Amino acid sequence: MDGEGFGELLQQAEQLAAETEAISELPHVERNLQEIQQAGERLRSRTLTRTSQETADVKASILLGSRGLDIFHISQRLESLSAATTFEPLEPVKDTDIQGFLKNERDNALLSAIEESRRRTFLLAEEYHRESMLVQWEQVKQRVLHTLLAAGEDALDFSQEAEPSFVSEVGAPGRSALDNVEMAYARQIYAFNEKIVSGHLHPNLGDLCASVAESLDDKNVMDMWTMVKQMTDVLLVPAKETLKSRIAVEMEMGFVRQALQFLENSYKTYTMVTVSGNLYQAQLGGVPGTYQLVHSFLNIKLPGPMPGMQDGEVEGHPVWALVYYCLRCGDLSAAMQVVNRAQHQLGEFKNWFQEYMNSPDRRLAPTTENKLRLHYRRVLRNSADPYKRAVYCLIGKCDIADNHGEVADKTEDYLWLKLNQVCFEDDTSSSPQDRLTLPQLQKQLLEDYGESHFAANQQPLLYFQVLFLTAQFEAAVAFLFRVERLRSHAVHVALVLYELRLLLKSSGQSAQLLSQVPGDPPMIRRLNFIRLLMLYTRKFESTDPREALQYFYFLRNEKDSQGESMFLRCVSELVIESREFDMLLGRLEKDGSRKPGVIDKFAGDTTAIISKVALEAENKGLFEEAVKLYELAKNPDKVLELMNKLLSPVISQVSAPQSNKERLKNMALGIAERYRTHGIAGEKSVDSTFYLLLDLITFFDEYHAGHIDRAYDVMERLKLVPLSQDSVEARVAAFRNFSDEVRHNLSEVLLATMNILFTQYKRLKGAGAATPGRLQRSMEDRDSELRSQARALITFAGMIPYRMAGDTNARLVQMEVLMN
Repeated sequence: MDGEGFGELLQQAEQLAAETEAISELPHVERNLQEIQQAGERLRSRTLTRTSQETADVKASILLGSRGLDIFHISQRLESLSAATTFEPLEPVKDTDIQGFLKNERDNALLSAIEESRRRTFLLAEEYHRESMLVQWEQVKQRVLHTLLAAGEDALDFSQEAEPSFVSEVGAPGRSALDNVEMAYARQIYAFNEKIVSGHLHPNLGDLCASVAESLDDKNVMDMWTMVKQMTDVLLVPAKETLKSRIAVEMEMGFVRQALQFLENSYKTYTMVTVSGNLYQAQLGGVPGTYQLVHSFLNIKLPGPMPGMQDGEVEGHPVWALVYYCLRCGDLSAAMQVVNRAQHQLGEFKNWFQEYMNSPDRRLAPTTENKLRLHYRRVLRNSADPYKRAVYCLIGKCDIADNHGEVADKTEDYLWLKLNQVCFEDDTSSSPQDRLTLPQLQKQLLEDYGESHFAANQQPLLYFQVLFLTAQFEAAVAFLFRVERLRSHAVHVALVLYELRLLLKSSGQSAQLLSQVPGDPPMIRRLNFIRLLMLYTRKFESTDPREALQYFYFLRNEKDSQGESMFLRCVSELVIESREFDMLLGRLEKDGSRKPGVIDKFAGDTTAIISKVALEAENKGLFEEAVKLYELAKNPDKVLELMNKLLSPVISQVSAPQSNKERLKNMALGIAERYRTHGIAGEKSVDSTFYLLLDLITFFDEYHAGHIDRAYDVMERLKLVPLSQDSVEARVAAFRNFSDEVRHNLSEVLLATMNILFTQYKRLKGAGAATPGRLQRSMEDRDSELRSQARALITFAGMIPYRMAGDTNARLVQMEVLMN
């Protein structure tokens, strides 16, 4: 039976297989049981995945639907959004569709205008950014330049002893960085500015500075200031520019005349000192005067007969030596006295010298001069008498190549001879070897000989004298400034020249300390006066800001590259670097009045200066200092604007003694009290933001202190967030009017408010177990109200057009779910 059953089953299976093979429409599948199982598992997993996704969609619809959101419409809106990153013109429609064509053209025009406006806005922003960067870089570059001392190639001369920079010279806090010389000069500058500010006649700054040298009891410095006063005592030629005055012939002649007078007076003083120190050898006697002084001096200098002397002697001394030294002492009458005594041996020289003596500019007539030069070339060029050759070259201004080293053995003597030979008239008849102009002499001393020839490192004041006496004031000051111990003298010489309008200044602030400007005459140099002054004050501006301010007052008429007053700029940098805001700019008293500062002395209206400093402080990120300065400048809009920026990041923090929040809160409360007392208000939106932030500080202080109910009352009065479903839309509409300073704190405000509601909810639940029936119903109503307020907060958070902190929404939903 079993065999028949299995046989029949096998027969049926074979028949079924044959029938299946006969059907050509169906594909032939050959799979074993394992493959069939795997295929089934795959089909099953697909079905489960689709089911789980649908289940997730259903769950999402239920959750969001319970909060009043329609997921179907939201999905449609998301799908309709375009992923295009730029504005693209719409596709054109058929020409027959007039309405569609016009609508499309209108939309295309709008989109094109928006795209063009967007492009121009970005270009404008880039341009503003670039200009701002250039201005900042320019300021940084100026500060770097002002930190460097030397100018030009000398700054890289490492063979010289390195001089310390101003950066390393800052002394200990609270101690003055000025030495006794600098402090003595600073006192005179203070006295000078006091007279100017008071409206008195301008005192002579040179006399004030020279008095410093007298108090120092330094003969070299005293001689230097005597020379400066002598050289600057010239009649200024009226001209629009200092350069035109300086290169005027009258001015140059005046400089040479003053230089000769200084050298002659100095030499006469030297002879008197020499004679006084050697009275026995000098045998001083006779009628007092230059002649007897020179006669006694030669008793010391030329004690015995000298070979080669010509034309005899007068009272035991060579004629030409007596004439030369009388001229060297600047006494032409004494020289004429010698010439008269020996006139029979001197030929025509008496007439020539008489003409030279009577000439106002110490110059012979051209005819006489040519005769004297011809006689010199024929007879005297190779003469053995050095004094005779020197006198002829001096009177006739000839043979400028001869340095007369036998007679002029010192730098001052050489300089005196050369200055006597300088010509100013355009005399074309003179040969080149007989013509020396002032620019030629200046070039010879500054460029051809230079510092090395005069051993300037060992004798800096001598080289300064050489340059200054040849009217090279700027080069002289720049050189002396590089010498550490003499820097203060150089700065004050420059100040004297500046006040007398004799200083040639650089046109650009970024120029080197000493520079040449294209278009100027060849030997004209310009001094960067602004840089010189700022380099000098850099040393002590942090420790002695009052003194630095006195020096900056000299820059009141100078402008920087942007046309801004250098005085304002230096004052702003000084105030920010020294942080002496109250001392320099004044401060506000408790009653709102302003206590004057040092700056009030130099400016009648200090508002512009204080505003400039405030802006500089704001640009540097010193917002607290800027707030105080803007309040001094009576600018409530900027005060409240910056206070809003300062308060915004800290209002949600926990208050602690000496903390940033506590300091800023006290500062803001002081401002609010002063403004309310005096009726001061800023621009409406800034003003309302400021007081709203103060109220939020109160809210968070109560919240962090655990005073939940008081914090709730504050938030309820502020009406910043909705506490009922009816007020959601009104609060969302009002949110658009809030400033960024308020919006940045919205996350913390919502979380704190939700925490307050949740705390009240838990407290209500904890007290609800043991309450009578009537109170039970009241508590249920309160419970429902709290849940409704929580839902209002979540709805508000979802509707406002503002992205809050990452987990804010999640935390709000979590607390709201716990309340349900």
